[in-house]
Amino acid sequence: MLFTAEIFEMYQQYAAFKRWHFETLEYVPSEIGGLRHASATIGGAEAYKLLKHEGGVHRVQRVPETERQGRIHTSTMTVAVLPQPTEINLVINPKDLRIDTKRASGAGGQHVNTTDSAVRIVHLPTGIISECQQERSQLKNRELAMRKLRAKLYSMHLEEEASKRYQARKIQVGTKGRSEKIRTYNFPQNRVTDHRISKSLHDLDRFMRGEDLLDELVQSLKECADYEALVEVISPKA
Repeated sequence: MLFTAEIFEMYQQYAAFKRWHFETLEYVPSEIGGLRHASATIGGAEAYKLLKHEGGVHRVQRVPETERQGRIHTSTMTVAVLPQPTEINLVINPKDLRIDTKRASGAGGQHVNTTDSAVRIVHLPTGIISECQQERSQLKNRELAMRKLRAKLYSMHLEEEASKRYQARKIQVGTKGRSEKIRTYNFPQNRVTDHRISKSLHDLDRFMRGEDLLDELVQSLKECADYEALVEVISPKA
């Protein structure tokens, strides 16, 4: 929990270093010191593109202050990095719609029985239905029904995005086992090692300040991911 508090502070300092917006959403300290869990929102140029590689299990090796025998203890904490849902640009194909008109029912005067002003729109791919008979004008009812349909589709997309983020978080958090570590912070050796790219830096105190050394490692991870993505695109499929 002490290490978790230090990692959270490291990312807060890194956000300041990158001039990103950092807002703490939740911070639950431990009764005996340290941090149980916390969450924050971070926004800025390339924030998610860089920070997404921080998701996973982080392992710390050091001698705790309470350790009298001088033995090195190993423990882990987990980071999950999730993208914020963005505005979805809904493109609705007219071919995907079935639009029916009918006479409005209920109170509303003589026009109820004389004009086909009520509109019912069915989005065929999803089966979502939107109806409107508020206005006397069929054109206005159609416009309102389309707005309602867009809202329903938008809500459905947000639920899908939330589900994807939940699955992403489950994958990143894993079982919190030491075997799943992405990075080791070894204080006795003053070393931090990222196991995905086999890169070590030998100034751990400076690294934990969340400035240039962390940025160096984050940039290396991004470059490696970009390279792997490029290789995947240009390599012939088996």
